[in-house]
Amino acid sequence: MSEFFITTPIYYVNDVPHLGHAYTMVSADALARWHRLAGDEVFFLTGTDEHGLKISQAAAENNMSPKEWTDQLSPRFQNAWQKLNISYDDFIRTTEKRHYVTVQSFLQSIYDNGFIYKDKYVGLYCVSCEAYYQESELIDGNCPIHNRPATLMEEDNYFFKLSAFQERLLDWYEVAPEAVRPATKRNEALGFIRQGLQDISITRTSIDWGVPVPWDDKHVFYVWYDALVNYLTAIDFGRDQSKFEKWWPHVHHLIGKDIIRFHCIWWPAMCMAAGIEPPANIFAHGWLLVGGEKMAKSAGNKVDPIELADEFGLDAVRYYLLRDTVFGSDGDFTYEALTSRYNSDLANNLGNLLQRVTTVVATKLDGKAPSPVLDSKLGQFAMVAVNKAVDSWNQIAPQDALEAIWSMIHETNAVLEDVAPWKLEPGEELRNVLGDALEVLRLVCILSYPVMPEATSRVWGRIGLPGSPSDGGSLDVLSWGRYRAESIIEKGSPLFPRRKFS
Repeated sequence: MSEFFITTPIYYVNDVPHLGHAYTMVSADALARWHRLAGDEVFFLTGTDEHGLKISQAAAENNMSPKEWTDQLSPRFQNAWQKLNISYDDFIRTTEKRHYVTVQSFLQSIYDNGFIYKDKYVGLYCVSCEAYYQESELIDGNCPIHNRPATLMEEDNYFFKLSAFQERLLDWYEVAPEAVRPATKRNEALGFIRQGLQDISITRTSIDWGVPVPWDDKHVFYVWYDALVNYLTAIDFGRDQSKFEKWWPHVHHLIGKDIIRFHCIWWPAMCMAAGIEPPANIFAHGWLLVGGEKMAKSAGNKVDPIELADEFGLDAVRYYLLRDTVFGSDGDFTYEALTSRYNSDLANNLGNLLQRVTTVVATKLDGKAPSPVLDSKLGQFAMVAVNKAVDSWNQIAPQDALEAIWSMIHETNAVLEDVAPWKLEPGEELRNVLGDALEVLRLVCILSYPVMPEATSRVWGRIGLPGSPSDGGSLDVLSWGRYRAESIIEKGSPLFPRRKFS
């Protein structure tokens, strides 16, 4: 057993959980569930980002203190992730005492190591990003992410010597080429580094809503330098060295492509400055677009994932999110695509296979399941697909994993069409084809459990298996021929009733 520490970005509390957030969360959840299934010890972290200027401004507009405001908003994310069946192990709020302790300890180390100094800063600032931009990065004076004018700000700040880490970062990228994926995002970060790195402001005196700087109580830490440290807070950096050393070498940050600069340049440099290793793996996925635009509060194009789950079923939404987009590339959400994927993959393929097999076993074999054939052609096909799915899960390619899994379903349905067991009399041929189909359903349940935990558990019960598809705790359960003969099959209503296009 090995450790697998997976993190998501922490979300601004003054936002509303939308399908773009859900895409990240479902992706991380599926990877966490996969590694638990494989027998790894998993730590899955998410949370909310609660400091910064725009939080303070929003609180004032609502006649509340920043803490009252964040206390009111943070539970929206916890409730949303509970409804989406997200199996996180820790939910961090950056207003927690433990986070203050870790932030101050971590940045004090950087200060003590000589990589923080005081100076005056004048720069163009986007309140929505909580980030400064070079004039060359703006588009007609507007933030490239939010399309809003950047504000000129001037104040005394402490600066991080990011420029001192340009060569060390380039060396790190060379010796650890897989640390940042996919390759397109790694090259984007490298391009930014090679342009030359400038020192960056890390504190503010214009606001007091933030983690206080331990060596100067007139300053609070800039929100990004506070937020990034949450990954260390959760594993007790500065509080429990053994826990930190257990998890940090195995960290996998899952981020959106819009925060590459912070995670793939600033964050590894910060770690180097504090005297710890940079993160082991950072995977930057694409955006889930609506009408070609990123979902955002300012764009007015948000899709509520809870409403979708209520309409289509939770696991159908989870499946669509991971099946319809190559992980790492942008995807485009439409109701038509979701309905089409639901009908074709879930109703016509998986649902139809389950319905056919359980009905024939119930009517022709008195509900008692037959054994799979150990050397059947379908079994050989399935083992190739299983290996491809396992490799894809391990390579953080859920779409490829699902494609391999569904190839087994397609092949099994084709075999059933050819043999037509519903026309056969009880006998060896009938038992063999049904036993193989049941074994495929068992394998499909295990491999797709990380994406559809509820639906696969229902299929698992329908084909007469005890417990859950996740009970194995090892990939040994993916060997062909482990289906339990004489299991009692449950004939039931369609798992995924077909939907009409609205």
